[in-house]
Amino acid sequence: MTSIHPTAIVAPEAKIGAGVSIGPYAVIGPEVELGDGCEVQSHAVIDGSTSLGPGCQVFPFAHIGGKTQDLKFREGNRTFVKVGARSVLREYVTVNCGTKDGESTILGDDCLIMAYCHLAHGCVFGNHVIVSNSSQFAGEVTVGDWAVISGLVGVHQFVRIGTHAMIGGGTVLKQDAAPYFITDGNPASAHGINTIGLSRRGFQRETVVALRDCYKLLCHDGLNVSDAIVAIRESIPDIPEVRTLVEFFQSTQRGVIR
Repeated sequence: MTSIHPTAIVAPEAKIGAGVSIGPYAVIGPEVELGDGCEVQSHAVIDGSTSLGPGCQVFPFAHIGGKTQDLKFREGNRTFVKVGARSVLREYVTVNCGTKDGESTILGDDCLIMAYCHLAHGCVFGNHVIVSNSSQFAGEVTVGDWAVISGLVGVHQFVRIGTHAMIGGGTVLKQDAAPYFITDGNPASAHGINTIGLSRRGFQRETVVALRDCYKLLCHDGLNVSDAIVAIRESIPDIPEVRTLVEFFQSTQRGVIR
């Protein structure tokens, strides 16, 4: 059964699913939609045009759906936060609504965002993303499925982090971080393939070897990106993961960290 603590403030217009738990002094705004089985713990605030999928957890003092901090926002713009199923937002996490009219900040399914992290306007996170404590994402950042971001990471606006990427603690990302790579440091650089992460997720050895060969061509053979991509197409099996990596490099707007 749905449980709402007597001290919680829940707007009558909010849409509350079955089996939702709302703790003491939590605040739920009028345009909020909580899916079945969500848990909103004490003192959390969810407002704006925000939807949480079933089974999400929001821990104390998190603020989800707050107005963007972007000065380009214009009053009257209708913007959103959309969180998928079973995602966990720990203490003091902040997720802002979009800036442009109709824009959404999106967090996918089965994500874990640890304490003190900030997701700014227009960020789009995929599924199964893990972000450790105090990492900060400026506006319009894109994070692929299964990426793992360590603590105290700073991400510049419009940067992309690829699928299955691993970002080391304290890294500053001013350019894109490639899928399947370990990216670390300040200034950041690539440090090989995320071998342990890929192994844990069931990637075959042949796939990891192919990605490692791509990494060598892109980062250690002295080739520019265009020549490295030609060499990849000539010498490395045409498998989906290799195509994903090549397409990421070809579509970058800010450059990819090598």
